[in-house]
Amino acid sequence: MALQIANPSVVAKVEKLAKATGLNKTALVERALDQLRLETQRVTAPGQRLRALLKQIDGIPDRVDAVEILGWDENGLPT
Repeated sequence: MALQIANPSVVAKVEKLAKATGLNKTALVERALDQLRLETQRVTAPGQRLRALLKQIDGIPDRVDAVEILGWDENGLPT
């Protein structure tokens, strides 16, 4: 199905950018739409990125000395 763009300003932008990038108009519009889709996914799914980061952190093995790095004296001060 054909796509018709009636806004001359948009058509001029597409033509100018297509010429500058060496892409044809169809490839240019496809790339722009793919980029916009990726940006939209980043904005709408911040929880997914956080969950992925937490999963990576959970994969780090625990260290025996991670809790008590310093020795403590009877007054609760590091030795």
